Amino acid sequence: MVRRPRRKAEETREDILSMAEMLFRQRGYLAVSIADIAGALHMSPANVFKHFHSKVALVDAIAGRHLDNATERFAAFDQNLPPKDQLLRFVLRLLEGHLQDIQKNPYIFEMVLSTIEAKLEAGNRYRARIELKLDEIIREGIAEGRYQCRDPERAAHTVADLLACVLHPILIARDDKETLVHRAENIVGFVDAALQNNAC
Repeated sequence: MVRRPRRKAEETREDILSMAEMLFRQRGYLAVSIADIAGALHMSPANVFKHFHSKVALVDAIAGRHLDNATERFAAFDQNLPPKDQLLRFVLRLLEGHLQDIQKNPYIFEMVLSTIEAKLEAGNRYRARIELKLDEIIREGIAEGRYQCRDPERAAHTVADLLACVLHPILIARDDKETLVHRAENIVGFVDAALQNNAC
């Protein structure tokens, strides 16, 4: 009898993630169990748990894969754009991406709602990327002499907090796009004025 070669742990992990994502899409996050995922892959639940200690850990990995691939949201802008325009374009680019996520992948929204208390690492990493890009734009504004800010890193953290109302999936799901864009424009205008007046 010929034995099948053992699969690498990373390959098994990717198979579990892909199957979990497919089942979450088809049935919804709450309706799918670890046993369902294991059964679809013809493996034991214990094998799934060996790679992901909980369903929340699976969600974190799926969200991480999705958000880590959203690199176009963090692409560079035309360096000739004023900092305010860079801020607004960045925020609107993120907003558009989040709205598309909710529309195309409603199961992701369900996962976010179901695991909101879990403080997923994928969300923390994504937030850190947002703050890094905001910090970069603020520092460019300082270098140009438009912004008077003593602590760009702290300012970026505060701006990210302000932007939650137009970026967090739970907060944007209940408003229409026009309202969200108008709100984003107002926030960026407020932030731009604050940064010019050393209010950070």
